[in-house]
Amino acid sequence: MLDLLFETSWEVCNKVGGIYAVLSTKAKTLQKRYKDNLIFIGPDLWTAENASPSFVEVKTPLAPWLRQASLPSGVKVRVGRWDVPGKPLAVLVKFDALYPYKNELYAEMWNRFGVDSLHAYGDYDESCMFAYAAALIIESIVAWKNNPDLRVVAHFDEWTTGMGLLHVKAHMPQVGTVFTTHATSIGRSICGNGKPLYDYMPGYFGDQMAVELNMQSKHSLEKAAAHAADVFTTVSEVTARECEQLLERRPLVTPNAFEQNYVPKGAKFTNTRAAARKRMLKVATALTGQRFPEDTMIVATAGRLEMRNKGIDVYLDALSSLRDALDRVTSLQRKVLALVLVPAWMKSPRTDLVDNMASRKPHRLFDPVITHNLFNPYNDPIYNRINALSFRNEPQDKVMVIDVPCYLNGNDGIMDMTYYDLLAGLDAAVFPSYYEPWGYTPLESAAFGLPTITTDLAGFGQWVLDNFGDDSDLSGVKVVHRTDSNYADTVQTVVSGLINLYMMEPKMMQSVRKGSRTTSKMASWENFIKYYDLAYSQAVELASDRMSQLMNQEQ
Repeated sequence: MLDLLFETSWEVCNKVGGIYAVLSTKAKTLQKRYKDNLIFIGPDLWTAENASPSFVEVKTPLAPWLRQASLPSGVKVRVGRWDVPGKPLAVLVKFDALYPYKNELYAEMWNRFGVDSLHAYGDYDESCMFAYAAALIIESIVAWKNNPDLRVVAHFDEWTTGMGLLHVKAHMPQVGTVFTTHATSIGRSICGNGKPLYDYMPGYFGDQMAVELNMQSKHSLEKAAAHAADVFTTVSEVTARECEQLLERRPLVTPNAFEQNYVPKGAKFTNTRAAARKRMLKVATALTGQRFPEDTMIVATAGRLEMRNKGIDVYLDALSSLRDALDRVTSLQRKVLALVLVPAWMKSPRTDLVDNMASRKPHRLFDPVITHNLFNPYNDPIYNRINALSFRNEPQDKVMVIDVPCYLNGNDGIMDMTYYDLLAGLDAAVFPSYYEPWGYTPLESAAFGLPTITTDLAGFGQWVLDNFGDDSDLSGVKVVHRTDSNYADTVQTVVSGLINLYMMEPKMMQSVRKGSRTTSKMASWENFIKYYDLAYSQAVELASDRMSQLMNQEQ
């Protein structure tokens, strides 16, 4: 058992992507185990006018430390609770004051660990200054505890915190270190540049690709952290193979899980589902000017705006093929409303849509395929793909596509419901990813009882295959085989999956929905926390051995 556990991430109290879901859902299980000996550290990016929606600044057991904390001038911290299940301790740090010292820090990291910061650009400096500040906080709290026998682990997530881990490694040998890469910077870059990752994986050399893709600094830092950490972990077997090839160290697999408390139960779920369906159909009616029957099949995809990596291209092409297939069968009249719930460079809610939603007799709007105004509509890949596939949302269309390019925080001006609330109202979800280290979106969908389509290139999809086999009726999750070269087959398999759900009898649909929930419960933190227990125990043991060796050398 640990005496003190720190976890540092750019996404502590700062919702950016999937790592927020990992940490915020894991927090309850860890907090139950470690109480207030669990401390999350995140960046303080907030102001009085723009406060963090998930950080509550209250008095905590760290108040005595805060009063005497010795940190570099200008480095300011706030201590409180992360407002997620478990409400763990959270420390937010302002790190801007460290920028004048960055060259000295980079020099130390080059001399000690060979980290190449010369080619840095973008968010590299920002990430490193935050990570270094987080390490100073860990150092200060451990010193305040003043107990040489404390069993302490410092867990760092992603390359963005790597420099913090390296500082702890260099200056705090008594602390066990864990480094988790949720996706390698080079693997993501290879995919983002349209290169085939999987067919050529054995031929890729991480350092060489870093030079080719101008990723030397991020890759160098990530690789150094992976090798310096007492325990190196990643989230799936899919990404473990990537890490072994590109970072040259085999990680321990600590799969992601989901906190079931996020899913409403019983009557609350029924009411949430009814409200969500009503809202989505109301928006669709206000865009298209036509009423949608209650039995409309509502499907969606979601995630970051990465057309290829997230399989948004496959999703839209599959919807085009589904439209063609349904048009050929005149006896099939059920409507399909397909949503793209992917934030883009959104400017504002459409005022004409807001007005039409308030009207008793909504009329068809111009451009009835999008809910919000974009800053760059003609450079937006989703909007362009929808138009290129000739989705017009005409009255005779059986498949209609609507782009919802905003963060679903409950206050977007159109949907005005959170993503989880809208999720309850769907009939199916599709995530045909090409690059997906784990896959929180399909796991979340399964937790909400949705028949879900994903791929075996997603860690979650591969986990489903390993545990349930290729039986989507049993698991509620259809896992599509995807490679670098079978795009057309992937599209058609997604189409087949959607047609199967479209034609499915209600009794069978209830069985599939039950299977989805069962699958998600197997992937709960209650079941998966054991992998973190192993990582932390290994880190503590290695730190103990290291301290014993140092003491023997001094004698």
